Amino acid sequence: MAVTDRGNIRRLRMALLKGVALCAFAIAPQTFSYAQTPALVPEAADGAKMLLRSNELTYNKDAQKVTATGGVQIYYNRYRMVAQRVEYDQATGRVMANGDIELIDPDGNRVYAEQLDVTDDFGEGFVNALRVETPDNTRLAGESAERLPGDLMVLHNGVYTACLPCVAKPGKAPLWQVKAQRVIQNGQKKTIRLENARFELFGMPIGYLPFIEVPDHTVERKSGFLFPRMSMDDKLGFGLTVPYYHVFSPSMDATLSPTYYTRQGLLLEGEVRNRFETGSHILRFGWIDQKDSAAFDAGTVDRNNDERFMVASEGRFEINPRWTFGWKAMAQTDRNFSNTYDLEGVNNDVFTNEVYLRGLGERNYFDLSAYYFDIQDLTNLSDLERKQAIVYPSLDYQFIAPEPIYGGELSVNMNLTNISRRKSDYWQEALGTLPRFRGLEGSYSRFTTEAEWKRTFTTDGGLLLTPLAALRGDLGRHTASSPTYYDYLNPGGVAYNGDFEDSGAASRYMATLGLEARYPILMTTATSSHVIEPIAQLFLRPDEQKAGGLPNEDAQSMVFDASNLFERDKFSGYDRIEGGTRANVGIRYTGNFDSGIGLRGLFGQSYHLSGENSYASPDLVNAGAYSGLESDTSDYVAMAAVDLPQGLTFAAQGRFDDSDFDLQRTDASVSFARPRFSASMIYTQIEPQPDYAAVKSGEYLQSSASVRVNENWSVAGTATWDLKDEEVIRRALGFTYADECTIFTLAYNDEPNSTTASDWAITARLTFRTLGDIEIGNTDLDDTN
Repeated sequence: MAVTDRGNIRRLRMALLKGVALCAFAIAPQTFSYAQTPALVPEAADGAKMLLRSNELTYNKDAQKVTATGGVQIYYNRYRMVAQRVEYDQATGRVMANGDIELIDPDGNRVYAEQLDVTDDFGEGFVNALRVETPDNTRLAGESAERLPGDLMVLHNGVYTACLPCVAKPGKAPLWQVKAQRVIQNGQKKTIRLENARFELFGMPIGYLPFIEVPDHTVERKSGFLFPRMSMDDKLGFGLTVPYYHVFSPSMDATLSPTYYTRQGLLLEGEVRNRFETGSHILRFGWIDQKDSAAFDAGTVDRNNDERFMVASEGRFEINPRWTFGWKAMAQTDRNFSNTYDLEGVNNDVFTNEVYLRGLGERNYFDLSAYYFDIQDLTNLSDLERKQAIVYPSLDYQFIAPEPIYGGELSVNMNLTNISRRKSDYWQEALGTLPRFRGLEGSYSRFTTEAEWKRTFTTDGGLLLTPLAALRGDLGRHTASSPTYYDYLNPGGVAYNGDFEDSGAASRYMATLGLEARYPILMTTATSSHVIEPIAQLFLRPDEQKAGGLPNEDAQSMVFDASNLFERDKFSGYDRIEGGTRANVGIRYTGNFDSGIGLRGLFGQSYHLSGENSYASPDLVNAGAYSGLESDTSDYVAMAAVDLPQGLTFAAQGRFDDSDFDLQRTDASVSFARPRFSASMIYTQIEPQPDYAAVKSGEYLQSSASVRVNENWSVAGTATWDLKDEEVIRRALGFTYADECTIFTLAYNDEPNSTTASDWAITARLTFRTLGDIEIGNTDLDDTN
């Protein structure tokens, strides 16, 4: 007979506050119930208590059952569960739950079901119509599931996906899912195993695997096979790569990527990664014994040696927060092995071997580096690599005094260059033009130190005066002789007619006194502000010593425009020095409007006042030729830009002939940037510079754009045109789809007028979150890369 006694509720609540277990009560009636009451069930072996809360709780002492109904909440040993009805059988230790069940385990996984039968420690049990959501939004579902010893959960006829359900159509199949006969979640190994798995894309089956095993959301790294990759090449054949990833320790892992090519055989490629307390190291290697070397063009490989090998090392270590030491090096049996087989991390046209020590402080910088450039050319032209400079080493150091010196700023720059070449590198654009010697056979060393002091004074009238003093000294030595060049008209060779000094030691200095005057004028209106700033500079110094008589390795590029009008030395490197007395004069404008419109502009000219004009002094590369600075009165330079609040920017700069104002160089651009659309267009026009390796004028247009079509789809493209020759130099187009579980990218790029075999490429990549990537590389049948 069931009796309800509400008189004992007060005693029950008092007992609960004292932490007394519910089963220990000596209550006269066989059954009681009450509303909105929490209760504690018996302690487990590990001392954990189960807290149960519901709208109504009924305890049947004779049957040893506790039944909770209405908004049931259970917390036990970091497990949390809600349900409409829960029955706990003390005799069997089972918990039966029904209706809108949500169970959250200690790892954060959410289990949804309509019926649940588990042990009181949630260690074993059975579930009908199960659905699991992990903290990283991975979803599992099954017709039924079992909770087994060993922290195992087995789902029967299960589904696995990392995609969110469609909000508009919850019953619609996700973008991708894996259906399996059994899904086994192993809490000890931290894995999810899918047996007899069928992969579905857009609800359509596209592949079958006997099993797939992936790490669960608690694992950052897990040993196992990665998604295979495919490629196609006419010289290599069809390639299939099946990478294997292995974790040795928390600080060491490796990837072995064997690839079988139908035409060349098995390629073994691998990467071993180590993390240390202060840095990391990567070891890469590749090996193949080719089956068909005759497939490659003559001269691109050694057809007498089918075995090809590569090993590379890369390391980076932080000695302390300011100092970093590192290196990158590669060795291979022939020049283009890594490029031919597209080996990861070393497949550049030019691989830079380097070792460096770098330091960065608040007001100083140190960089000591050595370089060796490995030319991975598709032809067996050893001269190309012999012409490259070997740098051992190069030093750059910059220091800015932390405290003012005589009220001004003192800075020191140092540079050490020590290089060698095994063969001279010269270039002649056309017959009858002067050659450019980009490097000479032999060794070249130079040490440069330069100190500069400057201070800005402001007069009562608002004039800004900045006096400047600089002193520089160079010590150098080279073993090169006066170079000789060859052309079809002079097969016997023609000696360089410049004033080049033969091998030996050399020194030079440069002392500079300068003054800069700026007078910013501020004008304001009700809706805008404008600053007009006249600027004038004067630099007094002697002539450049040994102009054109020494090698020029780092000052070969010379572009005079508005950006360097007010530079004290307009050469791009240390091997040339601007000498003679020179004045730079110009006016700068900046305007801002309340509507968000911004205006910028600059116009000016440079004047060589006395001494030898460094830009008119020839050197091995004719750096100053056609620069606009080689005459006493330079070309005019100008810049103008408009910034609109809508994200649109117009900018243009040009160099105009000082006599007839003809355009010598034009750079113009327009860009637009918004969250869903961005685009830019750059136009460049250059007049002929015969002695500077350009016998004809150039006119180029480069454009790029990206559009985010909707939340998932985006399109991007770029193209470069040679407007003079009316041809496309290069172009590319890419499509990307991205959502919470999938990223798909398809890209095409080509160089229509390229003379090389690798003139176009198609690449595709499909990434499934939690599963891996599928990559399809270059499908160009004429491309060996």
